[in-house]
Amino acid sequence: SEKDGVRNIVLNNPKTRNALSMDMLHDILGDLTRNLEDKSLRVIVLSATESPVFSAGHNLKELAPENGQDLHREVFKLCNRLMMAMIEAPVPVIGKVDGLAAAAGCQLIANCDMVICSSRSSFSTPGATFGVFCSTPGIAVARKVSRMKAAQMLFTGLPVSAEEALNCGLVSSVVPKEELDAEVEKVCAAICSKSRPVIAIGKKFFYQQIEMGIREAFDAGGEVMVRNLAEPDGQEGVRSFAEKRKPQWSHKSK
Repeated sequence: SEKDGVRNIVLNNPKTRNALSMDMLHDILGDLTRNLEDKSLRVIVLSATESPVFSAGHNLKELAPENGQDLHREVFKLCNRLMMAMIEAPVPVIGKVDGLAAAAGCQLIANCDMVICSSRSSFSTPGATFGVFCSTPGIAVARKVSRMKAAQMLFTGLPVSAEEALNCGLVSSVVPKEELDAEVEKVCAAICSKSRPVIAIGKKFFYQQIEMGIREAFDAGGEVMVRNLAEPDGQEGVRSFAEKRKPQWSHKSK
């Protein structure tokens, strides 16, 4: 669904504990990438229907040995496409979690730009327990938490609580379950009040600079700031600040 600039993508297969089957991955990818050029779209929220489990990860039936390596490879290629689409989307992707996010479900959440979860939520990468190490989930997790915490999650498979996830940087904020909707709406409203092109410029460079050396990052960042200032909304922002008024964003790029 989509309303007031917010696109809601809801995992809705509680019978499989919202397993990320190929069908589910295709659906999420399609919903995520649809009409991204629509200027009214400002933020994407990824959530699940009411359930103790946000997502249990990949559908293990698809990863059964009899399905062969070609199918297995397709599963992970498709999941990788979704991960990159989330990063490359011009608007922020927010994970909204109320329950357990495990294995590839934890990967999906760790790959969001920010995550808001209920205090009953938990996160785990238990693959080694079932003989399949969470190598791809570990990519997203290790880029959000410390090496020590990532190693603990990956090698033990033990879940971390919502508070632990907050303390180690896996999630952005933790609220009581009854406040989750309001907190997500508040964050979405804050993003929607900004200029879409400015957020898009900022998100793109945010991920680029993480992969750079610090000198290269500062040099590139200066150029991004110059380009941002030349944007119509960059000019409007500076002008409105000087004139002590609220900016009127055009949401147009040069």
